[in-house]
Amino acid sequence: MDMAQVNSRGLVMLGCGKMGSAMLRGWIDRGLAPGSVNVIDPYPAEWLAGAGITVNGDLPEDPAILLIAVKPQMMDDALPHATQFGGGNTLILSVAAGTPIHAFEAAFGPGTRIIRSMPNTPSAVGKGITAVVGNSLSTPEDLDLAEALLSAIGQVVRLRSEDQIDAVTGISGSGPAYVFYLIDALAAAARAEGLPQEMAMQLAKATVAGAGALAEQAEETPEQLRINVTSPNGTTQAGLEVLMGENGLAPLIRRTVAAATARSRELRR
Repeated sequence: MDMAQVNSRGLVMLGCGKMGSAMLRGWIDRGLAPGSVNVIDPYPAEWLAGAGITVNGDLPEDPAILLIAVKPQMMDDALPHATQFGGGNTLILSVAAGTPIHAFEAAFGPGTRIIRSMPNTPSAVGKGITAVVGNSLSTPEDLDLAEALLSAIGQVVRLRSEDQIDAVTGISGSGPAYVFYLIDALAAAARAEGLPQEMAMQLAKATVAGAGALAEQAEETPEQLRINVTSPNGTTQAGLEVLMGENGLAPLIRRTVAAATARSRELRR
């Protein structure tokens, strides 16, 4: 299945909030015809109708894809609007957090191809990373299509099994919040050293964003990049001796990710 088939058969979006809108804009930029898109959303964004997208109108009988992008607390109310697409030729692609594949299989019935994905919040600005996994009926071509679509909002990784999603949740799903907290902590430390508030925050944001961009683009590993910037007996070494100590960052991050992963497993049960 390629974008031409999606254009000819149609794409239905169940929910189109910030994440869905980011994806949809990316797809349109990549050649998706707005007229082939149907959005089901009780509070649709104004830009949708202006872009030529059908909002809460008549749905195609056999769309290529049903994208599920609703909040977990809205899932039970939203799914009945789209269960008619189960058991047919429509690929079900979920970007909704917390809902496992077996719940979709129960809702859509036997014979339904389903791919579950786990994007993170930077996807809203095209800088996300999304993990994908399919049910037993999904094909390699289905995963290829899901990866092509989800690459509009960032990088994509494929999981071997759905239970790996808990670890993904603990790292990339919850991870942006850890980084936001790091930015706040850096800014607070800068203020404590006498810098003004706005400058402290600007320095903290730019430092984290710049280091992340360099880590992605550089050929060296993050470890080597750290070594490169650490002069013997210099300022960076003095800071790292605190950060890399026995009670430093590594064991704290390990406990942080373990707690988030464990909570994800609890919620799944």
